[in-house]
Amino acid sequence: MNPSNERTVSSLTHLSALSQYFIPFGNFIFPIIIWSSKKKDSDFVNYNGKQILNFQLSILLYSIILCMIAVPIIIYMVFKNVAFSTILNGNDFEFHNFNFNDFTGMAILALLAIIIFGFLKIIEFILIVYAAVKASNGEKYKYPLTIPFFK
Repeated sequence: MNPSNERTVSSLTHLSALSQYFIPFGNFIFPIIIWSSKKKDSDFVNYNGKQILNFQLSILLYSIILCMIAVPIIIYMVFKNVAFSTILNGNDFEFHNFNFNDFTGMAILALLAIIIFGFLKIIEFILIVYAAVKASNGEKYKYPLTIPFFK
């Protein structure tokens, strides 16, 4: 592979992770397809393919951890004010004594996890574009806070 094609394929590998906004799990499917088809032809493409897949797996892991923090807390905060006796009798949900005075540290933790998740997705977008530009220039780029699943 000539260096120009290596840079183009490497950039495309990074940018293909942005397909997650249009196709579910596209951030894994398309980089894997591009990387696996060209990794034997070029060490540069192989390096960049591993970097984007490690980054996407790390982001997935961080997102799962944040959801495991936020979702149970939100469910608890919503349902702690529900009178379940009315549900058993076939009536609708009724919230009793719902006010913001019950907004505890747990709810703040859930809100913080949601905010961190939002920032994580914004940073992910920026870093993918940055890595694609670096690959286009022929430079090797290692994503920050990435767990090396593929070495």
